[in-house]
Amino acid sequence: MVDIVWFSRNTLTELLLLSIAFLLSALIGLERQRKLKSAGLRTHTLVGVGSAVFTLVSAYGFEAVIGSEVVLDPSRIAAQIVSGVGFLGAGVIFVRKNVVSGLTTAASIWVTAAIGMACGAGMPSLALAATALHLVTVGVLTLLGRRVRPSVQDPALVVRYRLSAGALRAILTTSSNLGYEASLISTREFGKEGARRVEAVMRFSGDKAGLTNLIGQLSDLKGVMKVRMADDEGGD
Repeated sequence: MVDIVWFSRNTLTELLLLSIAFLLSALIGLERQRKLKSAGLRTHTLVGVGSAVFTLVSAYGFEAVIGSEVVLDPSRIAAQIVSGVGFLGAGVIFVRKNVVSGLTTAASIWVTAAIGMACGAGMPSLALAATALHLVTVGVLTLLGRRVRPSVQDPALVVRYRLSAGALRAILTTSSNLGYEASLISTREFGKEGARRVEAVMRFSGDKAGLTNLIGQLSDLKGVMKVRMADDEGGD
């Protein structure tokens, strides 16, 4: 029969590291949730906490059986976490009409698992640094990427509108009247029943110099809530 140990000399350390993993993972999840990504607050938090628990178990969970004939190798569980999270991240990547979306969210899940593992391994400073670098990447580097966008690429806009207001037809008509050819990259619905909203990523081929006017015209349409430039990742 296995002896149950509720508290040990490592219990407080384990709970502290687990709490840090929870907070840092939730912080990354909030950033994804704010951008209405398919994997948001709950998913990232669970990935980070789960990775931390697996790592803590591999580090402290088998102390009772370690002896001259039993050797503990915590890296085996860590390696399984890496491969397992890879399958989870693959589930949020979509390919539609030769357009790949979800790559950034999949990468953030992967980084969240690494942050949870760092906390579980007793390296909270590394986890904090990784979290800060992640936020810099999805924030500052996104803005920088917009500035170095290739000039040959047609601009992509994120247009948020009410589902039942006939806004999509007005968007296509207005852009056509302004000389733009619109193509739909991806759409995502959200909101409660009866008040559904759509966030569409659309690419507009035409005069790039008139893009500001296009955004202004689309923003003034009935049912359109918000128009902004798309991230470099094209909606992932």
